[in-house]
Amino acid sequence: MILVFDVGNSNIVLGIFKGEELVTSWRTATDRRRTADDLGMLVKNLFDSRGFSFKEIEAIVLSSVVPPLTPIIITMCRRYFGKEPLVVGPGVKTGLSIRYENPKDVGADRIVNAVAAVHLFGRPAVVVDFGTATTYCAISREGEYLGGAIAPGVAISTEALFEQAAKLPRVELARPAQVIGKNTVASMQSGIYFGFVAQVDGIVTRIKAEIGQDAVVVATGGLARLICEGAVTVDRVEPNLTLYGLKLIYERNCGEQ
Repeated sequence: MILVFDVGNSNIVLGIFKGEELVTSWRTATDRRRTADDLGMLVKNLFDSRGFSFKEIEAIVLSSVVPPLTPIIITMCRRYFGKEPLVVGPGVKTGLSIRYENPKDVGADRIVNAVAAVHLFGRPAVVVDFGTATTYCAISREGEYLGGAIAPGVAISTEALFEQAAKLPRVELARPAQVIGKNTVASMQSGIYFGFVAQVDGIVTRIKAEIGQDAVVVATGGLARLICEGAVTVDRVEPNLTLYGLKLIYERNCGEQ
């Protein structure tokens, strides 16, 4: 079995693959203060809760956009699993040609998502990832990673509205029944929800105009299902896209287990 780690600014997502099947996954808050032992005990508790053992893990692959945590997780993998993780970064085979001005500037999670989207759904493709930031990635018909767009994420935008506007309350993100809100909470929910839906449809439409109208549009991330219920440009929602991409990158570099 293969353990995959996706370390994001807000959450760490873990998954276990047995063959081609993602047999389980977890999502836990990212905490930059955690030590290797803290993380080891956290992962042990997660494993124990679903009947898995460290001894069952044959290999580990890691994608991280939080540099301070990367060496800590590597140490944890060595100490608790006795494994050297494959870390997605320069020199790792992805199967994609990176056309960014400086390829090293592309977040590892964006590359991993692109690998999975092309493998699972074809190309050209657009990947929308709802994380701390909302990222849009474009992959050409030839399998080239072209770049994309980065926008403030849903959660941080919503929190900023609450913090900066004295009379506005903190509201739950939900899909309103109608656009016209009849009270402050409903009006905020409408503006937040339909605002992000319009952002997705607007940016995706413009990307497709540049790479091809037949591009498949794949959404991932914790809020993908909710936001994409209202979006008309999204073809597929795959919350575990990054985990599948990590598994694919492992196979391309180390061979199937």
